[in-house]
Amino acid sequence: MLTLLSMFYYICLRRRSRSGTRGEALTSRRAVESGQRAVLPVSVEVEQYAKEVLDFSSHYGSENSMSYTMWNLAGVPNVYPSSGDFTQTAVFRAYGKWWEQCASAPLPFRRTPDSFHSQDYIELGFEELVYPTAVEVFETYYPGAIVQILACSHNPFSQNPPTDVRWEVLWSGGPTKALTPQARQFSPKIKHINFPTNLLRLEVNSSLLDYYTELDAVILRGVKERPMLALYKMPLIDISDLSDSEDELSDVGGPFKQGGDGKQQRTANGYFDKLPYELIQLILSHLTLPDLCRLAQSCKLLHQHCCDPLQYTQLSLQPYWARLSDASLGHLQSRCTLLQRLNLSWTGNRGALTLTGFSSFMKARGLSLVCLELSCCHFLNEPCLEVISQSCPRLQELNLSSCDRLHPQAFTHISKLIHLRRLVLYRTKIEQTALLSILTFCPEMRHLNLGSCLRIEDYDVVASMLATRCRSLCSLDLWRCRNLTDRGLAELVAGCRMLEELDLGWCPTLQSSTGCFQQLARSVPRLRKLFLTANRTVCDSDIEELANCCPLLQHLDILGTRLISAVSLKKLLQACPRLVLLDVSFCSQIDTRVVQELSSLFPNVAIKKSFTQ
Repeated sequence: MLTLLSMFYYICLRRRSRSGTRGEALTSRRAVESGQRAVLPVSVEVEQYAKEVLDFSSHYGSENSMSYTMWNLAGVPNVYPSSGDFTQTAVFRAYGKWWEQCASAPLPFRRTPDSFHSQDYIELGFEELVYPTAVEVFETYYPGAIVQILACSHNPFSQNPPTDVRWEVLWSGGPTKALTPQARQFSPKIKHINFPTNLLRLEVNSSLLDYYTELDAVILRGVKERPMLALYKMPLIDISDLSDSEDELSDVGGPFKQGGDGKQQRTANGYFDKLPYELIQLILSHLTLPDLCRLAQSCKLLHQHCCDPLQYTQLSLQPYWARLSDASLGHLQSRCTLLQRLNLSWTGNRGALTLTGFSSFMKARGLSLVCLELSCCHFLNEPCLEVISQSCPRLQELNLSSCDRLHPQAFTHISKLIHLRRLVLYRTKIEQTALLSILTFCPEMRHLNLGSCLRIEDYDVVASMLATRCRSLCSLDLWRCRNLTDRGLAELVAGCRMLEELDLGWCPTLQSSTGCFQQLARSVPRLRKLFLTANRTVCDSDIEELANCCPLLQHLDILGTRLISAVSLKKLLQACPRLVLLDVSFCSQIDTRVVQELSSLFPNVAIKKSFTQ
């Protein structure tokens, strides 16, 4: 006998079958009776590669090049089925746990769900709208980073503004580490959805990988006709349902106490009356935000505990980027009177957050903020940064990574945040005038990321200003800056002797023949991380100077240097006992045999040597 729910499904299928064939109706009935999903009518499967890369959080490549950039993920495969390190693939900026161990890494946020693993993402647009049946990702080097695949209801190529944008998870899993770095075609079993899509989002976590993961292409398979899916879904309570109404909240039942007349009376809060307030707060601090919201709707006592501002001194909304809206921020606003750290990274895109909702929250709760993460928040505009500068006078950390749609003029407002100690401007359009103003008025700066900031005309001037105004600078990322010379580097290290991290990767204007790298080693003895990636001029004398002057060195990237020998590397490894990462990929004098010998002598050091098949 069919259950009541199955009968309901059957009636719906009967109505659907009136416009189909008798055979299709019978197939649908059998599928329902056997508990399986039915697909009506049968359609030809469409196979398509990505048409366009729409958005991404980071990439190894440059903004004005195609090598190692996310744009390589559009179109047919360039490399597959070959394996190895190829410039024609899409590569994210980081891998492993090295970046998390650096002084410049931000502190993790409490309450981050165990199921949220994503560190980077890329969004891809396809030509035709389909109901997905399969997604295939061509991974050509160190596979295993993909942790989530999502589909969006919005057509990115539509001329109409997005309304009621909905994201559905097609597949999710934890970060993995493949047994070999060889190429593979990753095609997980995906969930069927009830709307057509031509917008996919891949989220990755490379923390378990031994080297950069490389992606070559993505296939979306699907049908044009809507499949017959399950028609009933249990409602979920999440952060979008944060009403503080107590009309339907009840008291908790529990033990009794002796009344004055000798009769037993029920206590208001049951066994919870025996627990100290602080202990209940400690227990609740381990809940995720949606769980806290659900618990708040159970009874008056727990509602009071769940709405305590001490539960909201740190708030990471990044895991809920797909559901966050102005209404969500509005509901949370009353609970965040003591908010100090806020993570809105990835949120608000495609109209989910507006200037009105963001400004209202920041004006009400920005006074106590010391950390604000806004990575990849494309809703941000100049008025938003103006509100931040006016509402957050105590702000010490600001992350605008990959906010590449912010107008250059907007960055002038950051100079009003005079207590800034950490500023991330990776892949933004900040210009030199705005940056010099920030450095002038923010002398407490300790961590500055200017990676891939292509609109800065003269990095020597920036280096000189840093040496003059920010003498306590601890970390500086100049990844892919195109015009820093030996003169600017000399001024920088002469003024900022507290430097522990310095990224000069892909800075082609620095020449070892000027002695700039040796002067660097002598000037900053606290150096722990140094990236000289793709600088062809680095030589043995530079490595030996690092060995003599930087005993605390932990991370060194000299990928692509042609003049380094095994002898100087052995001296470095002997002199720097804390070294844990050494990248010698594409160093022509360091072959696989040398790497194996050094790895056996120094087993605690991860010596990287990429290959191309």
